[in-house]
Amino acid sequence: MQNLDELDKQLLRLLQVNNRTTAEELGYQIGLSTSAVQRRLKRLRDQKVIVADVSIVSPEAAGMTVGCIVDVTLHLGNSTVIDSFKDLMNTCPLVKQCYYVTGLYDFVLVVETPSMQAYEAFSKQYLMDNPSVRQFYTHVIMDPVKLNFTVRFDE
Repeated sequence: MQNLDELDKQLLRLLQVNNRTTAEELGYQIGLSTSAVQRRLKRLRDQKVIVADVSIVSPEAAGMTVGCIVDVTLHLGNSTVIDSFKDLMNTCPLVKQCYYVTGLYDFVLVVETPSMQAYEAFSKQYLMDNPSVRQFYTHVIMDPVKLNFTVRFDE
């Protein structure tokens, strides 16, 4: 991945606010032609600097009203057990984010479910009945105070 110049950074800042901004409008805002913007965006996508163009949908709109952050500790920390748990989390549609972390826990999960009963079923299937899991601790999200999906470029 090559270094990003200031024009790349300006484009990325603007796209993180609204990825539906046209190449023409982006060019106007940063002083480039539409075709120059299009070439830069193609390069940024090809280099996997831009990894996805998505719309962020409210979980509540899909009936997912219970959000939880779950700290998970495994019995063993060997690579086979860790990789197996990663694979399992990747197959579960209720797990929205999964982080392999350092510290007291091995993994931190963000889970969204339609109800506490659905969370209980998830926790039984994926955590309680999983012989690799030693313990887990659930934090129920009361209010998502800040959600930010942007990457900051030092100004």
